[in-house]
Amino acid sequence: MLNVFIDGSAGTTGLGVRGRLLARTDVSLITLPEEERKSLKARREAINSSDVVFLCLPDDAAREAVGLLSNEHTVVIDASTAHRTEKGWAYGFPELDASFREAIKKSKRIANPGCHASGFLALVYPLVKCGIAAPDYPFVAASLTGYTGGGKKMIAAYEEEGRSSLLDAPRVYGLGQMHKHLKEMTAIGGLSSPPAFLPAVGDFDCGMCVTVPLFGRLLAKKMGVEDLFAFFAEYYATQRFIHVTQNSEEGYLSANRFRGTNELEIFVGGNDERITLAARFDNLGKGASGAAIQNMNLACGLDESISL
Repeated sequence: MLNVFIDGSAGTTGLGVRGRLLARTDVSLITLPEEERKSLKARREAINSSDVVFLCLPDDAAREAVGLLSNEHTVVIDASTAHRTEKGWAYGFPELDASFREAIKKSKRIANPGCHASGFLALVYPLVKCGIAAPDYPFVAASLTGYTGGGKKMIAAYEEEGRSSLLDAPRVYGLGQMHKHLKEMTAIGGLSSPPAFLPAVGDFDCGMCVTVPLFGRLLAKKMGVEDLFAFFAEYYATQRFIHVTQNSEEGYLSANRFRGTNELEIFVGGNDERITLAARFDNLGKGASGAAIQNMNLACGLDESISL
């Protein structure tokens, strides 16, 4: 039996993790009374009596929680941005390559990827690793997400009666090119500089589509659409949760196609001069709580697909 504590269980990611664990017979959830939810003493006791701790907290609170640890056996899975590029932390995207998977299995400190970053890295990391795109390729990425990615405040704004009509259309944000996921997108992707990144939030609850267009003439290895489709299909052939396709919904890619799952689909399209790559998944699934559960399963020596 695994003793599990979710620090920050009232947030969207925490609720997702809790929901996926409730049906399991191999997990005992440690919960705190509402009045002790923010107590350092109560949290310290819960953290240090757990086999696995999920940190579903703001960055500073996540760092504080790590400082409360006083044992070596607890596996910490941090869903914040605080530790994603920190030395000593495994980056929790096992499908990127075998070294990531092995690090997750061996580590007691795992940083869950950002949602936008997951889609971007699923597309870009293999290209750079295999020399198809150089580290200095001028990557551009656009990402459309459901509003649950913005947390409780944004969810309330989208779901309240009489809301602003401006919420009826997708809204581009991160206008200053300083989005918090850029650091991991650059570092984990092996890039020499950050991509130009255009995130947008839409009027749907869950789902995400990250699009990365490529110019064939700028690739380090000259590859067309069919070449890249074959490349990605082979690269991810053994992965349970990632599949590669050239199919769309009558010429459209709906961002909510994989709502409620831990699946991630890679689309390869366009033409040999201007190539379209896209990654679709649930921003709260493979982009958050689903990935966290997958990382817990791997770190605990379990089948990675349990609860997923």
